[in-house]
Amino acid sequence: MMLFALLGAIMALMLWGRWRYDLVAFAGLMAAVLLGLVPAADAWSGFGNPTTVIVALVLIATAGLTRSGAVARLARLLSGRERGTTGHILLFGGVGALLSGFMNNIAALAMLMPVDLQTSRKVGRLARLTLMPLAFATILGGMLTLIGTPPNLIVSGFRADVLGQPYRMFDFLPVGGAVALAGLAFVGLIGWRLIPAPPPMPAPPTRRARSAAISARWS
Repeated sequence: MMLFALLGAIMALMLWGRWRYDLVAFAGLMAAVLLGLVPAADAWSGFGNPTTVIVALVLIATAGLTRSGAVARLARLLSGRERGTTGHILLFGGVGALLSGFMNNIAALAMLMPVDLQTSRKVGRLARLTLMPLAFATILGGMLTLIGTPPNLIVSGFRADVLGQPYRMFDFLPVGGAVALAGLAFVGLIGWRLIPAPPPMPAPPTRRARSAAISARWS
């Protein structure tokens, strides 16, 4: 019960968003040690897990790709031609999914978002119709490779402990690729049409209406 109460408190603080997530997680670990829920000798064992090291290395490689500007330049080249909403989502979603297979999906989304917004303004399209599908596409792309998402690494480490052999880099591709293609096809052909339209903006008041409102206020 104490463990569930502590996890509930950590989740509540993260949802609140007042403090940084890493500080909340660290405070939760320290609280678990002080309450005796986690042995003090095992408090830092997670940092020695190969999964943690691999995730850290992927983040470093992602930062290098981001600062080099190579991915951003590729995205700008792809956005040079005007396309319909479906074609735009399929193209940018495919690029985002492919990038997410080899780098952090949040970083891939962060690099493609400005180009997506610029393209939407250029063609006069609501950005809300393409941003959510792009986010889904980068999540789906994490299932393509071993390093695409941390759960794949965790499962691979567990398999190595139990069977003596981890998953290889592209062992997830047959299933993850099929799911990613199906998901991308759905958000590109159907999903974006389900996004609710924004409420209509009220028409600006006419000069006569403004004059009547000022007269009514002073009277």
